[in-house]
Amino acid sequence: MENNEASNEFSGNLLVAQSGGPTVAINSSVAGVIQEAGKHPEIEEIYGGLNGIHGILNEELIDINEEKAKTVAELKHTPAAALGTCRYKINFNTDPEQAALDMDRLFEVFEAHNIRFFFYAGGNDSQDTSNKIHQEAQKRAYALRVIGVPKTIDNDLPHTDHCPGYGSVVKYNATTVMEVGADVGSMATDEGSCCIVEVMGRAAGWIAAGTVVAKREDDDPPHIILLPEIRLDEEAFLTRVRETVDRLKHCIVVVGEGVKNAAGEEIGADKSRLDAFGHAVLSGAAETLRELIQGKLNLKTRTVKLGYAQRAAAHYASATDVEEAFACGVAAVKAAMEGKSGQMVKLVRLANEPYQWNTSLQSLDDIANVEHLIPRAWISEDGFMPNDNFIKYVTPLIQGENPVPTLNGLPKFARLVKEPVEKQLPPRA
Repeated sequence: MENNEASNEFSGNLLVAQSGGPTVAINSSVAGVIQEAGKHPEIEEIYGGLNGIHGILNEELIDINEEKAKTVAELKHTPAAALGTCRYKINFNTDPEQAALDMDRLFEVFEAHNIRFFFYAGGNDSQDTSNKIHQEAQKRAYALRVIGVPKTIDNDLPHTDHCPGYGSVVKYNATTVMEVGADVGSMATDEGSCCIVEVMGRAAGWIAAGTVVAKREDDDPPHIILLPEIRLDEEAFLTRVRETVDRLKHCIVVVGEGVKNAAGEEIGADKSRLDAFGHAVLSGAAETLRELIQGKLNLKTRTVKLGYAQRAAAHYASATDVEEAFACGVAAVKAAMEGKSGQMVKLVRLANEPYQWNTSLQSLDDIANVEHLIPRAWISEDGFMPNDNFIKYVTPLIQGENPVPTLNGLPKFARLVKEPVEKQLPPRA
């Protein structure tokens, strides 16, 4: 969807915010938005929304113009969400009354601060929110350009070749598997042992599958990768573990947290605890497998849960990933200045060897609430390992290092001043 106003007739303030689980590259996208926005006189003020839509509803905005250019540049090697994030969702399906109130309040904030450009960096739910805001602006005849900026380590957004944040989590996780594998292998005895590494990924196995790049020889770890896309065959799995230990004296298993049993139930789900979106909290896939292996094979088994570390490891980010994330932020601003709205920036792969890419746009209507899973043709017939199709896809995404400056031997990250923008409205009801 495009606005009819010519670029030089359309002006106002810009608001950028972040949403969902952070990555080591999401701040690079924000840096791209900020640095590109500074080149366009039509953009009068640059604001950041603290803690995503939740903070914007509370009129918690900061003045990005008060930040030093050096600090903005440092965002490219800073993990987490520098502006803060949230998992708040404006949901007309489950709570239409609250959603309507939220939209009223949101546009009150936009009008009070003359917000005419809105950029939201996030995954599936964030793009859904961006789409709703774009549609609401049209309904209200409010002049606003909304562009979604892709982000998610889960790599499950449709239509984009991959998502900013994904290459870095693969780089870190695969390295960790190599290191843990070397450790466990060096301690292997005739009794044998197994180590299970649990990584993120509820419905899509892109993160778990990515650790396949750790293999340089057939017997290198990981020896088994369990993906949410493939139902777990317990008997076949135990047989593969036993065969691997008999041959190598140890076995390294990588499991995506959302792996399902034969009945389609998540083996690590804690149904007594629900997250912000009503999903059962995933907290025990590796432990479930450990109990299975120890109970059925009587084999010493340990677990490693990478947790937040895998999405916060800025010290070993992929340079390709950070560069692409920055480019997505730049492309978002350029799209808005061309009159575009209701679009998400996407990454397009032009070639694998050498790796070439560019950015393009996709309608938010096509993105919101759609999950992109690993194609079955990219997984081995037995379901225990991604194949060469996947390896060719993922390998370019982990290339290059993104050096982090240090202070007293430890990383030096960006620290935003976060100068608040003066509130114009009464507190949110």
